Amino acid sequence: MKKGNMIISGAAELVTCSGFKGKAGAEMNDLKVINDASIVIEGGLIKSITKDKVDLANYEKMGYEIIDATGKCVLPGFVDSHTHFIFGGYRQDEYDWRLRGQSYMEIMSKGGGIVNSVEGTKNASFEDLYAVGIKRLNSMARFGVTTVEGKSGYGLDLDTEIKQLEVMKRLNEVHSLDIVPTFLGPHARPKTHKEKPDEFIDYMIETVLPVVVEQKLAIFADIFCEENVFSIEQSRRFLNAAKAKGLKLKIHADEIVRLGGAELAAELGAISADHLLQASDEGIRSMQEAGVVTTLLPCTAFSLKEDYARARDMINSECIVALATDFNPGSCFTESIPLLIALATNQMGMTIEETITALTINGAAALGRAAQVGSIDVGKRADLVIHEFPSYKFLPYHIAVSTVEKVIKNGVKIIDLYYDQPL
Repeated sequence: MKKGNMIISGAAELVTCSGFKGKAGAEMNDLKVINDASIVIEGGLIKSITKDKVDLANYEKMGYEIIDATGKCVLPGFVDSHTHFIFGGYRQDEYDWRLRGQSYMEIMSKGGGIVNSVEGTKNASFEDLYAVGIKRLNSMARFGVTTVEGKSGYGLDLDTEIKQLEVMKRLNEVHSLDIVPTFLGPHARPKTHKEKPDEFIDYMIETVLPVVVEQKLAIFADIFCEENVFSIEQSRRFLNAAKAKGLKLKIHADEIVRLGGAELAAELGAISADHLLQASDEGIRSMQEAGVVTTLLPCTAFSLKEDYARARDMINSECIVALATDFNPGSCFTESIPLLIALATNQMGMTIEETITALTINGAAALGRAAQVGSIDVGKRADLVIHEFPSYKFLPYHIAVSTVEKVIKNGVKIIDLYYDQPL
């Protein structure tokens, strides 16, 4: 059997999400569904999509793997475009404190929050982080994720930031999932610079950023632009320095306090602005005009007991809206795509069609990869998920439960969760 050669035959619904760039506004509702369709995959790429009968016996003789998708729904692999999946240590106590009424900012002010994960990550060896990274990626894959972004940011110093990025680089070489690395050095003020954030930004720009770029460890740069973390001007300075060195830009914007991070993202031409719970009307307009992908993270709002981002306003304003998990040890310890879908549709007012678009082609656009992944189109990578039910409308209906049966990455089946016998 030739690796990367496959026929997926007779899908009840082939949800193509067809396109090579992010989709905005009403276009997010058009999933371009084909009924009773088959896909021919060669060398890990999609060669053809057809409603005609395929000569399966002949393809089988040529060594193609044949997958019968009768009664199944086939979607593009999900793209989780915002995660922090490489970290050491956990913050279960902080979650308990939040359940008892303490806010994220209150916990941060007394020494909790991001800096609490720094020690665990510093103390973890490369091998420790690599091992847990594999487990977390495997879990993501079972939820239908085929491409994932990963951020550093739990080091706040040269050695640990580089260690996180080197772990992701190694994982990208050995794991089936594609990992898109982001340098998030200014994720929090370390204890040494709690009252000296400008000096810390200098350190990141002058000491850490050059090593990241020289060793080609990141594609994106990101910063936590937030009250009592990093200001608009500090964020502008860091992101401009990263841009000058060839990194693409992302920004944690307007999550807790409305600072103008959305407007800054538009000003600097960021690929995406993420969180956006407090984004202003002007910020939304600015992002739309600049083509910034607005990446919303409903699992984080749920975890923090905060109001959700204004997805409907952004879609109605013709923004390109993506969805991602924000998997991390503090504000959102979940990689659950089914939970994300439930929150987007039931709590944020998004249609399931908009939600699927946000998790596929728009998630790919948030990573600058919409030309390669995020849809089922001829010439793109064969990153596909076969769901156990005949329609995509089962994804929100089977509330917060995964419907994934098989996951195919580059034309190779990496997950098969079909059971026809009692366990």
